[in-house]
Amino acid sequence: MSRYTKEDIIRRVREDDIEFIRMQFTDIFGQLKNVAITASQIEKAVNNEIMIDGSSIEGFVRINESDQYLHPDLDTFALLPWRPQSGKVARLICDVYNPDGTPFAGDPRGVLKRALARAAKQGYAFNVGPEMEFFLFQTDEAGRPTTRTGDEAGYFDLGPLDRGESTRREICLALEQMGFEIEASHHEVAAGQHEIDFKYTDALTAADNIMTFKLAVKTLAQKNGLHATFMPKPVFGINGSGMHTNMSLFKDGKNAFADPQDGRGLSRDAYAFIAGLLSHVRGMAAVTNPLVNSYKRLVPGYEAPCYLAWSASNRSALIRIPAARGQATRVELRCPDPSCNPYLNMAVCLAAGLDGIEKGMTPPAEITENIFSMSAADREARGIQSLPGTLRDAVECLRADDGICAALGEHVLSQYVEGKLKEWDAYRTHVSRWEIDRYLVLY
Repeated sequence: MSRYTKEDIIRRVREDDIEFIRMQFTDIFGQLKNVAITASQIEKAVNNEIMIDGSSIEGFVRINESDQYLHPDLDTFALLPWRPQSGKVARLICDVYNPDGTPFAGDPRGVLKRALARAAKQGYAFNVGPEMEFFLFQTDEAGRPTTRTGDEAGYFDLGPLDRGESTRREICLALEQMGFEIEASHHEVAAGQHEIDFKYTDALTAADNIMTFKLAVKTLAQKNGLHATFMPKPVFGINGSGMHTNMSLFKDGKNAFADPQDGRGLSRDAYAFIAGLLSHVRGMAAVTNPLVNSYKRLVPGYEAPCYLAWSASNRSALIRIPAARGQATRVELRCPDPSCNPYLNMAVCLAAGLDGIEKGMTPPAEITENIFSMSAADREARGIQSLPGTLRDAVECLRADDGICAALGEHVLSQYVEGKLKEWDAYRTHVSRWEIDRYLVLY
């Protein structure tokens, strides 16, 4: 049931001195977009009459079919607390529609909605809790980002070692004003690296929250003279940033992954969901880890999982089952990184897990040993595969996975693959500083 009606939104805009409303949406590569309207246009907005030029958005539509409409999700209405309190700014997260009133096939939010509808037909609700990591870097005299942190802190350290503590606190308070329930925030392993965890919720809200979270982190960091980045591996030789994705299915209000009669407390659905993820995770990688840079995080030695295995406790495994049981039972996929499009990430995760349930898949044996310390021969003997090693490999794995292709839909798949291959080709042909330093004099 909706929290807000059209009349509620119109009244709030007028009574709360709101002057601008940002009509937000996300492109297929996970970039947040918006059209800002003034308060005088709010009635048009809530009646789905705000139009955009879709041909100007990468991966949307061609110039001869450019008109599209923004349909705001009224329940996403929120004030942006970092904006001036005189002449306030609010936002509405929108779905993208065609002029004929049908949902636009290239809208990532729509892709997730289709996956959720598939789950709902089987009686499941899909809940997600993301763990968002990011770096705070100093800027130079011109305000450009550097990779300097001025920070000597490590895992769970606090000020004065943690130079980003006050900014992290400000982010948490701003998000709480927007309705987030912040469960924890702390300094991560690497210098300048941070994590803020917010409570799990239904997948669509969780994806919306991730987009809001990224905007808040970047905006408040910039306000404090810092640069926040969700780049997976900004600095060689230290840990990269992940977005561990905790997932559970609920049926009739109960956690469908929980079974107190099982030795691990896991249900048949949970095991099948794990098996589905492992079956499709290579095909999902171009979505869960979408950048050239993503694959520089997914290497042994930096706590980033790159081997296809699961465990109830082992953090070197790709899939981990955190200790909590009962209603809190969940499956944690550890490979996604925060550069991913959260709508597409959750859609492919759900599609993979449901495929496992629908086909009654059984996962391989649990791996309890440290996989990073195994030799290649040991891993081969145990049947432990690796994630793709490059973005190009990941795109090929995506193309070969019919289930993940179907979850994305033809429009998103074709545009996404085309964009990622262009990105790979630009990287492949670029002459890097590493090559200059290594080869220019030697050869």
